[in-house]
Amino acid sequence: MAERPYTLLSCCMSLDGYIDDAGQDRLLLSNGPDFERVDAVRASCDAIMVGAATIRADNPRLLVRSRALAGERTARGLPGSPVKVTVTGAGRLDPEANFFADDGAQKLVYCASECAPAMSLALGGAATVVDAGSPVRMAAVSEDLHGRGIRRLMVEGGSQVHTQFLAGGLADELQLVVAPFFVGDSRAPRLVGDAAFPWNPGRHARLVETLPLGNAVLLRYALSDRFDGAKGQEPSAAGR
Repeated sequence: MAERPYTLLSCCMSLDGYIDDAGQDRLLLSNGPDFERVDAVRASCDAIMVGAATIRADNPRLLVRSRALAGERTARGLPGSPVKVTVTGAGRLDPEANFFADDGAQKLVYCASECAPAMSLALGGAATVVDAGSPVRMAAVSEDLHGRGIRRLMVEGGSQVHTQFLAGGLADELQLVVAPFFVGDSRAPRLVGDAAFPWNPGRHARLVETLPLGNAVLLRYALSDRFDGAKGQEPSAAGR
């Protein structure tokens, strides 16, 4: 069996399971303590992945914000922020998005075969475009990332990406923060879409930690036998 990175999924959802609302502006589900926690998790990873839809909707920078944490990485000979990774089946990515900013972080774009040449031309030197076949399969993406030295991968969404990792049994850990309010709109995106998941009424995910974050709460689940106890972490590539 091909190797893949230790993979943790990170997400924040409302009490009724939504990761956003149906409006144009991004809904803030997280809070200050959680932003700090997520920043530390980012700093511990070799790469951060989001789907192309998340780039279009939220325009995230995906950088380590804390100067101290970024400094610890550079002291170990690493860039201040992890490699940024996205996946696209249609190639609808804006080269001016924050993801592609000249910020010192390496960028990888896994693209379906039919749009890879055009995507490579559009992005120029802003990112490395990888022909990921058609359709793009997360198992193959994970294996390729491992081949590029990624040993710890953080997946920050969105719904389609989380669904594929979970349904494919490719996640080792889920860090789920529940915000203290409801969205109440079925047009809004949920944590995952329809799929046959390995964790179901007959096979439960194992809860390993709960952590209050103000009025929100972190629920941390072990999803594979690679979960390594209290930390739920494997050493980064630089730490081996």
